[in-house]
Amino acid sequence: MEGYLSGKNIAITGAGSGIGKAIALAAASEGANIVVADYGVTLDGSDPTSDIADATVKEIKSLGVDAVAVAGDVSQMQTGEDVIAAAVNNWGSIDGVVCVAGILRERMLFNMSEDEWDPVIAVHLKGHFTIYRHAMAVMRKQETGGSILGITSGAFTASTAQPNYSAAKGGIVSLTRSAAMTAASISLRGGPSINANCLAPTAKTRMSENVPFEIETGEASDIAPMAVYLLSDKAREINAQIYSVVGRRISVWNQPKEIRTMFAPGDAWTPTEIEKMLPNTIKQEPNPFIDDLERRMKEMAQGDGS
Repeated sequence: MEGYLSGKNIAITGAGSGIGKAIALAAASEGANIVVADYGVTLDGSDPTSDIADATVKEIKSLGVDAVAVAGDVSQMQTGEDVIAAAVNNWGSIDGVVCVAGILRERMLFNMSEDEWDPVIAVHLKGHFTIYRHAMAVMRKQETGGSILGITSGAFTASTAQPNYSAAKGGIVSLTRSAAMTAASISLRGGPSINANCLAPTAKTRMSENVPFEIETGEASDIAPMAVYLLSDKAREINAQIYSVVGRRISVWNQPKEIRTMFAPGDAWTPTEIEKMLPNTIKQEPNPFIDDLERRMKEMAQGDGS
């Protein structure tokens, strides 16, 4: 290992298993002390236990760095504060955070209950907010600043069976872009350098096992090198980006912006004018994800008919 994170103190939620654990072990191998924040719940968020976090702490310590466990619900503000305080109180600073913790409750939109919606939004989206908020409050006062890394998913674009998960992941993208803009404003005012980015990983985990169709995937360990790089000082100038990581492939997402415009011929629009002009001027943008859905459904229909 090259010591990319030597002497740094990193907090990682969901670090007891899957992608979170892979990132924690990789960061520790690169010299970082790790706060292992994991509530140890099942896939749907039930049956919490601290055993998972404690086991990961033991593995990390065997690598020659320090680690502490925080077992709590990251959707609670107190847990977010406790996670950051664990790094500051034990080692003097918080140099990076990675928010991996998440749960799933699958249901199509027209069948989804409030009890299936709220916990997923809470753990994923609010779980990012509680960590971001407390981390940035410390980082902006540290000369060394810090790095914030969110975990979204390609599902932030849309999902038929997991609209709650998709909405949470889309919110994480917007929250991280907001953190990146805040970080830029701090730096432009003469403050420390802070960056905020997202990974959209795909790997074989207990969450990916629920995807009802074949997807491009890799191993959880494939995600870790990119996370380590983005947490390091060598990547501090990278800000407000989303990177997909799947196996050997890393891709960067585009930045959203308006691409075509039309203006009312008079002082204000009428529905009739819009109906006449929109199809010939700004039109609509093709949605590659709906196109892909159509392709997959045709393939499934052909398979059923064979």
